[in-house]
Amino acid sequence: MRRTLALSLATALCTFGVAEAGAAPSAKVVDPTIQQPGWSAAKNAWGQPDLSGSWSNATITPLTRNTRLTNKATLPPTEVKALESTFAAALEQRDETTNPNVLPGSDEDKAKDAKLFAVRPDFAAAGGDVGGYNNYWLDPGNHILEVDGEFRTSIFTTPDGQLPKRKSGSNGGASGPYNGGGLGSFDSYETRPLGERCVIGFGRNAGPPMFPNGYYNNNYQIVQTGDAVAITVEMIHDTRVIRLNSQHRTDGLRPWMGDSIGHYEGNTFVVETTNIPESQNLYGAWKTLKVTERFTRVSPTRIKYSFEAEDPSVWDKPWGGEYTFSPVSGLYEYACHEGNYALPAILAGARRQEEETASVTAAAKGTVPVAASSPKAKRGAD
Repeated sequence: MRRTLALSLATALCTFGVAEAGAAPSAKVVDPTIQQPGWSAAKNAWGQPDLSGSWSNATITPLTRNTRLTNKATLPPTEVKALESTFAAALEQRDETTNPNVLPGSDEDKAKDAKLFAVRPDFAAAGGDVGGYNNYWLDPGNHILEVDGEFRTSIFTTPDGQLPKRKSGSNGGASGPYNGGGLGSFDSYETRPLGERCVIGFGRNAGPPMFPNGYYNNNYQIVQTGDAVAITVEMIHDTRVIRLNSQHRTDGLRPWMGDSIGHYEGNTFVVETTNIPESQNLYGAWKTLKVTERFTRVSPTRIKYSFEAEDPSVWDKPWGGEYTFSPVSGLYEYACHEGNYALPAILAGARRQEEETASVTAAAKGTVPVAASSPKAKRGAD
């Protein structure tokens, strides 16, 4: 559910004191996304720049630029305020009491989302024909992404804000359902997305690269030690363990989130990941994919995150993106378990649809479908 921010008591008392005095000059507004002269991140017990704590990358800025809204890479503050106001109004409209007599996906139901889809077109696909979560359960963020004092229209930093084109005839070696995330495959639980089985989060929250999924649970906890950094992701329960000053494994194993090794370059934590499994391919790239991430504490309340993806078998040159992490109060348990009803219902629905299609085809040919005539088939369906 959407989290709210509250003013601290200290801030309230400070504000009261200024108002009471009446003569105190107003404090200079400092942009937290810009590292100020003379400021540097505090060091932890191991002499590393302190990145620890709970952070969120929630934002209403999409991965790729919505060209229906703008072709520009950045927006002025006035346009940002207008977009954020429109998004807030759209969420408020969607928060209205749900009419149980209105079917999800109907014209009346979609009319309530017109404003929301204008800012976030991807919301139109959430839930499909069966409908998605009630808006009460969503926490997509409230603000346009700001990096280095600029309001960005996409997380990807390619010239057009879009995913770069693949080389002709290349899909990075990804095959079968993995190349499309498994959403279009209904043959078995083994070919469905891992997020449906609560094995690993969807939307690449865990990464690498680590993307906000645009809907909820975009929260992380970073823990640093002398020989590793652990990043726990609220979505599902994933934890990336990044070995410091190490070498990539050579045993052929590909962990869920790849094989990550890290080191510090001044105040920046640099992570290089290879050995990414096919099931976690990045737009088709995995076998020779290398992802380099950088975490830099630019102010007390911001961590700048950037990534670069490189796979010469898929793209002509490396490409990447960036955003900022903001602090949150902590993480909640994501109570997802592999025994939920969604997966068997999806597969059962697919089998039923196959039977109906077979019946229609058989009727057109004047024959009896096997599923209807075979006692064995009936027992298997039961």
